[in-house]
Amino acid sequence: QVHMVESGGGLVQAGGSLRLSCQVSGIAFSRAAMGWYRQAPGKQRELVVVDTSGGSTNYADSVKGRFTISRDNAKNTVYLQMNSLKPEETDVYSCRAHSERWDYWGQGTQGNGSS
Repeated sequence: QVHMVESGGGLVQAGGSLRLSCQVSGIAFSRAAMGWYRQAPGKQRELVVVDTSGGSTNYADSVKGRFTISRDNAKNTVYLQMNSLKPEETDVYSCRAHSERWDYWGQGTQGNGSS
């Protein structure tokens, strides 16, 4: 059974930082492509960044230079460091673990209730 637990959301002022975590169990984590997505109310979910199991990353233009994805395969955890947060980035952030054969999503965490 696959479990994905996201944490780290919170309330920070514009320009502040947050680090989100997504711990996964039940999959071959080191083989998974791990991604972070976000969704604002009334909008479609959008890609923030994806980290392939081969080590390449793909960031949305809107977050380049501000957000950083990292992963710890020993802890089955992927992180999203978010710096210079903008007031409008009050989205729900979800992590995704996928491969050619499976695709799993976390429940989501409020990335920033910024003020």
